Amino acid sequence: MNVKMNGFISLVLGIGLLHTASAATHSLKYFYTAVSGDIDYPEFTAVGLVDNGQFMYFDSSTKTAVPKTEWMKREGADYWDSQTQGLIGEHQTFKVNIQTLKDRFNQSKSTGVHVVQRMYGCEWDDDSGATEGFDQYGYDGEDFIAFDLKTTKWIAPAPQAVITKLKWDSNTANNEHRKNYYTQECIDWLKKYMDYGKSTLMRTVRPSVSLFQKTSSSPVTCHATGFYPSDVMVSWQKDGQDHHEDVEYGETLPNDDGTFQKSIHLTMTPEDRKNNKYQCVVQVKGIKDDFIRVLPDQDATNVVPIIGGVVALLLVVVAVVVCVVIWKKRSKKGFVPTSTSDTDSDNSGRAAPQI
Repeated sequence: MNVKMNGFISLVLGIGLLHTASAATHSLKYFYTAVSGDIDYPEFTAVGLVDNGQFMYFDSSTKTAVPKTEWMKREGADYWDSQTQGLIGEHQTFKVNIQTLKDRFNQSKSTGVHVVQRMYGCEWDDDSGATEGFDQYGYDGEDFIAFDLKTTKWIAPAPQAVITKLKWDSNTANNEHRKNYYTQECIDWLKKYMDYGKSTLMRTVRPSVSLFQKTSSSPVTCHATGFYPSDVMVSWQKDGQDHHEDVEYGETLPNDDGTFQKSIHLTMTPEDRKNNKYQCVVQVKGIKDDFIRVLPDQDATNVVPIIGGVVALLLVVVAVVVCVVIWKKRSKKGFVPTSTSDTDSDNSGRAAPQI
């Protein structure tokens, strides 16, 4: 299927995507996105995240890997040159992969937009020492193939991925090397980056919470912004009890200052609003206080601000988009089936093979 642009722009950090870190869990993730078709977007982009905060960026237009935080500038020219050369190679591999998949899905003559994505990385619990690794691919918004760290084999949820699974599973040495990267090398790089950016990555920032409503019949939006870290719970309560009916949950998105924002939308009748007490509760990991905004009665003056600025805010968010993520959100456990040399950077062990 062709990917529609209006359902296509989503930030990597909505990334509750596939893994949600706990307070003691830290993560290193990379997102590669290759696009074909008539679209005003680089053919290939790569984004690196530590604890869901962007620390590096590369695209096929600039052909240069660059740091996105002050603390990553500690790495010297050799590191960034190695990253750049590795990602230039990844771009070429992904160009081949996207054509291969178009052929497999009988889309070789399609003029629409098609997308191949890869998300890989590792997690480390600094309390228990437990580690986790992941490596998975998506095509046009659907899961395509994923690496199972326990079996050291690939899982193919799509029929078109079976040929890739058989090909990659036959290279047992590469799969073992890949497992070693995710369980050891990736964790070492994560710890190194955590040490570089500890003053930033270990901080907490309290959120600002507001309630918005366009008209009296529109859903009420609870918007939390400016918080850090990204691990947040935003919920509605009705008369002191958690309320999930007619609630739409938004994604956790990045602000351009390194903090995050998240919205949750509640639809209710005017009668329900008048006869019950609704409040929005925001809880940020690492901060003991709950942040609560009570929804006033509909008849109160200045009940909920009506702001066209919400639209402007979303445009600002899109302006700081670091990548397009079009995967359906699901847990790693829901991924159900129907090699390079070492360098001075963390490129080793995780290069993408041809599909």
